[in-house]
Parts: sequence; C-alpha cells; structure tokens
Amino acid sequence: MKKHAEKDKRALVLSGGGARASYQVGVLRAIASLLPKESTNPFQIITGASAGALNAVSLAAQAQRLRTGVRTLEYTWKNITSAQIYRLDSGGLISSASNWVFSFLANRRRDTPTSLLNNEPLEQLLHKVINFDRIQRSLDAGYLETLAVTASGYTSGESVSFYQGRADIRDWRGPHRIGVRTSLTLQHLLASTAIPTLFPAVRIDREFFGDGAIRQLSPLSPAIHLGATRILAVGVSSNAPNNPAKAIAPARPSLTQILAHILNSAFVDTLASDLEALRRTNTLVNLLPPEVALDPSLHLRPIELLDVSPSQNLNNIASEHFDDLPRALKLFVRDSGSSAILSLLLFEKAYCQRLMDLGYQDALAKEAQILEFFRPC
Repeated sequence: MKKHAEKDKRALVLSGGGARASYQVGVLRAIASLLPKESTNPFQIITGASAGALNAVSLAAQAQRLRTGVRTLEYTWKNITSAQIYRLDSGGLISSASNWVFSFLANRRRDTPTSLLNNEPLEQLLHKVINFDRIQRSLDAGYLETLAVTASGYTSGESVSFYQGRADIRDWRGPHRIGVRTSLTLQHLLASTAIPTLFPAVRIDREFFGDGAIRQLSPLSPAIHLGATRILAVGVSSNAPNNPAKAIAPARPSLTQILAHILNSAFVDTLASDLEALRRTNTLVNLLPPEVALDPSLHLRPIELLDVSPSQNLNNIASEHFDDLPRALKLFVRDSGSSAILSLLLFEKAYCQRLMDLGYQDALAKEAQILEFFRPC
C-alpha cells in the first residue's frame, strides 16, 4: 500500500469555467512529464469545482498512475465536441429557450427544467469516461486521501463541498460554505458543472444545485479544511489584457446581453484573490512568535502555494474560434456581445487543443517551482 506522510499534504485545486478547463489538462500533462514516468498521483488531496471538478474526479479515479490519468483527460478533451456536452438541434434549443423565457416572465414554478440547453449528452459522456467506483479503490489503496467536488445550493445559497476520503475528517462550516461527507456520484459532478440558466439544476437530497464556481468565494478553502500544507492551484483566468473594445454608440441591452453579463459576473475566477489573501496570512503567521504560531487552538499554519494560470487571455483565443461554434448557438453568443460566454461554451477540438497547449507551455515555464513543490515530503 502506498503511504503518504501524515503532516505534509499536497493538494491540487482546479477551478472552473466550462471549456476553459481544458487549459488545466495541459498543465497536468506538463507536471506528469516532469515527474518520474511511473509516478502515482502525487496529491493527497484533490478538489475541483465546475468543469475543474470533471478533471479532478477523472484524475482521482485513475490515481494509481498519473500519466494514465492525464492521458485519459487529454483524449477526452482532444476529441470533444459541443454535441457531446449539450443538444444542438435547433428545435430542442428553441423549445428550451421558450420554456426558460415563459418561466421567467410568468414568475411561477414549472415542471419542465428552466435551462437554455439540454446537457444529457454530457451525462452520457461522464458515465462513459469516469468509473466512480475506482475513487474508493484509489482511497483504499492509499493513492489518494480525499477528493472534493464543490456545487452551489440554490435554496441555501451555500457553496457545498461534497468530499469522499479519510475517516478522521469532519464536516465543516464557514461563511456561506460547508463540507459534507458523501460517496461521490455522477449527480455530484453534474451538479458542479451545471452552468446557471444554461444547464438544468441537479437535485441532491433536499436541495437543487448548480455550478460550483458560483459563490465560491474561497476556492482554496476545501483543500485547507482537508489538511493541505502545500497547494498547487490551476486557474482558468488571467491578468492578460483583453482586446480593446471598439467605440460604439450605446444601445439598450437585450435579454441575452443581460444574461451574459450576469454569467460573466458569476464566473469571475476568485482564485487569484484567494491566493493573495492566503499569502498575506502566511506572512503574518511567519511573523508571530513560535509559541503563538504553534498554538493548536488557533489553527494557524503556513501553507506553501504554487499557482499556474493562463499567460494569454482565453476570451481572446475563444474569439478567434467563433466560427467553430455550432450554428444553433452562434446567434445567442453573437447577441450577447461577450467573448467570455463563448469561452465557456466552446467545447470544440481546435479551441480546447490551443488551451491545452497553452497550459503545457505555462507549466513548463515554471519547471523549477514545480519540481521544488514536489520535493520529497
């Protein structure tokens, strides 16, 4: 059985953002190439939200060999099409849009799902490529200690991290975020990837859930609660400049533009600000007298951080691949006037391949930091 050190725990944190999550696969490929060929999963803790949860669960299910897990993700994202994520027939799209608008205008409950897209193909894809039974096998064999998938509760308004792992871990509660022990299933993953208004909400127990990136104000929190002492975080947004907007006469926004604005605001990647906050905390902890910093009642400990994020603006890259978008969605995206929406929904090979290549290059640019991060515990 593979044993991990009890006090020094590495965590992988994968944030969300629809098709942008293909960037994370490139980063993981670079990490796998830098570590010994036969390496098992090097992370004791893996957490993911939104499409990052898809990558996290797939990696955990094949934790016995890192390169095999990464190759599975590569194969999935290299061959992905929008038709594998949501239904593209115009009749289905029009029907879903009609239901959504009617429900919105009527302001009353309906039995039909209020979403613009039908994501049944995604459910079929996840069922095909991920064996959820293998998660517990990885845990039992010691290749992994804990896996967490985050979703957003529509009733409670809380960010809920569903976790499966070590028996000594206890559920936690923080400001608008909680941790709940469970056996992770396809439903948890569908909930975490359910982009609001675009994909239908998923019921788990007594509540409906949506995309885990929503209201996840502290993406690092689940990993910290699970005992991480080193965190490698892979985001899907960057500070790279966007293309300058053309000066145009203002016009009253359409419903699609308003929806796009709401989604843009909801999917602001809070990982960068969370990393900054944790680095400040690390500095303060290191300044405290040892007798204070080591007081177990204060739950203070410095956490080593390494982040990899896109060096190029992913929205700009998505704009270059607009013509790859299925015809049924082109009008919707064009009317939204938002390349951010395009970057979320562009589940097409060429775009995802470019993001994987970028992730690989960005990670290799941090080769020294990555090797230092994976120094022996």
